[in-house]
Amino acid sequence: MIQRIQSLYLLMVVALMSVTLFAPIAMFTVASGEVFTLSAFSLSSDMQSQSTVWMGILLSLATALPLVTIFLFKNRVLQVRLCAVEIVLLLGCIAFMAIYFWLSGANALEDAIVEHRHFGWSAIMPIVALVFTSLAARATFKDEILVRSLDRIR
Repeated sequence: MIQRIQSLYLLMVVALMSVTLFAPIAMFTVASGEVFTLSAFSLSSDMQSQSTVWMGILLSLATALPLVTIFLFKNRVLQVRLCAVEIVLLLGCIAFMAIYFWLSGANALEDAIVEHRHFGWSAIMPIVALVFTSLAARATFKDEILVRSLDRIR
């Protein structure tokens, strides 16, 4: 199970998405000097906060699914399909982050002028996780092809 390369790729995805889940994703500075921090479950400052619970749920699912996929090592076809679902979840996470980053949570910022936008390191993690997930799907598919070819030889 762990000795397979796709399991290591999926463990990397879990680690990367865990960082994204718990670290700040972006920071915004408005004209008044107030600093807003975007995390998985909130867009907040010292004075106010807005819930980003849907992004948090999506990030949580994108963190848990590769862990489940690792333990389904006997069903390689299902593993490939779950990797495809994970890729869709990661694209959704990236889309949510981009929306919150560019719109800067307009409701929370109350039409304040955003002077500076800054991505945190955890904003890059879903993109790297996307690469690792595609590598895991590819390795799992190659395993399935190998097993089928060996079945033909017998």
